[in-house]
Amino acid sequence: MIEAPITIDTSLADLPKAEWLLAIAEIAEDSGYYQTLGAKHHAIYVERKPTLLVTFESLSGMRSLSAMSHPLGWEMVRTYGWSHLCIASEGDTWFRDENVYAFFDRLIDDGFFDEFEKVIFYGAGPGGYGAAAFSVAAPGATVVAIQPQATLDSRIAEWDDRFKEMRRTDFGSRFGYAPDMLEAAEAAFILYDPNVALDAMHASLFTRPNVTKLRMRHMGLALQSDLLQLDQFETVLSLAAAGKLTRLNFARLYRSRREHRSYLKTLLVTLEADDRKKLILHLCRHVNARMQAPRFVRKQKLLEAEMVMEQAQDEARNRNISKNG
Repeated sequence: MIEAPITIDTSLADLPKAEWLLAIAEIAEDSGYYQTLGAKHHAIYVERKPTLLVTFESLSGMRSLSAMSHPLGWEMVRTYGWSHLCIASEGDTWFRDENVYAFFDRLIDDGFFDEFEKVIFYGAGPGGYGAAAFSVAAPGATVVAIQPQATLDSRIAEWDDRFKEMRRTDFGSRFGYAPDMLEAAEAAFILYDPNVALDAMHASLFTRPNVTKLRMRHMGLALQSDLLQLDQFETVLSLAAAGKLTRLNFARLYRSRREHRSYLKTLLVTLEADDRKKLILHLCRHVNARMQAPRFVRKQKLLEAEMVMEQAQDEARNRNISKNG
């Protein structure tokens, strides 16, 4: 157990869940509040001002993605002095809960969002859905959603067979269809890998005049983790808050993927599937000149040996043609 007092700079890693929740509540209540929202959700608020970040996260995600087992938004509190409201779920619920709806109703009635100069909603996967869906509570907000589902209503997204346990969940009532809830947003940004078919299909449903799609090609299934590993998570949110998150600025940030092992491995697999040997060799040489990567070393040696053999065979054929000519 951590000895009191604890602060937002205190690591909560390795604490048992019950003690961890108590510590989270103690930190939040120092300048904000902590509330349970029914059996499966929590509201964790840290007040600083004048920018508010609203994140939708899972408890397991906080404990695995943050080195200090904090809500991801606390990084922005420490670095930029933002206020932060975290809506946390026990498991992946897509935040479809009457208690969550009622909480946002109270915030709207109290004029909570009007107190801030800038409001940003953020989430990934189910949290991305939550960020888009509940952003309607704060007209003029900016939304950053990574791999969001537009809905899991089988009448609309029957093609998405990944979340069958959610088939009976109501996505048709309040805060339901996430793309429609973005109409009042100043701007929304949807991050996804177009090579992941189901994510790309959901992204297509978010097509709106105020929505910018930021493609992270060849990154795969865990884009939030990739942004954290690339040390770009805070930068993306700070650019969004400043109104500077454009396709061009994002493309400049995304260049750092060239040194990111996950991206390079996914790119290699894609090129192998297409049998693009020259491009594969170019990629392997690029990687092997910059880092220790045994898989790429083996691939480079294999391709170079194949090319030597092919060259020898071509020379032998040419000699035979000359003799017989």
